Amino acid sequence: MTTADDTRTRILAAARELFAERGYAATSLADIAAAVGLTKTAVAYHFHPKDRLASELLSPAAGDMLVLLGTRYASRQEFMEALVEFAVGYRSVIRLFMEDLAGDDAVSPVSPDSEAAAIRTFRDGIFAKLAGEDPDAETRVRCWALLGALQWGVVKTMELPEEQVRAVLLELLVT
Repeated sequence: MTTADDTRTRILAAARELFAERGYAATSLADIAAAVGLTKTAVAYHFHPKDRLASELLSPAAGDMLVLLGTRYASRQEFMEALVEFAVGYRSVIRLFMEDLAGDDAVSPVSPDSEAAAIRTFRDGIFAKLAGEDPDAETRVRCWALLGALQWGVVKTMELPEEQVRAVLLELLVT
């Protein structure tokens, strides 16, 4: 690994941690630079603008999300288990993935080719897989509540072991 690759890896690790802790909007390039002992200019050399950091952090998750959404599951429970596994496995970027960049459709419209639009598409795909076609009002509420529980369950428990978070979420969401 070259020094530039090592620096990029350190920057990405710090960004992942700070985004998970503070959120994307509340984390500056200067914050990330301070965390890795670099100047803001050095971080910007590797990742400018800041959304390039988000793109690189989201890329592996996006690939796995496509697999998750493209897989035919035998049951809703099997899909929920796969979804929990995904969320726990990517909990270091889940806040960025589902909250900071996607935002609220009614409050923050986005261009169709943006990262936020892609994330909203994934979010809506998860909802559609959970709720099915043309869900009634009760199903819609239940499915959005499940997604909310999953999101906050991983975002607010970063200090807990993955195995513990996974077990509790599976018990809560799959039963």
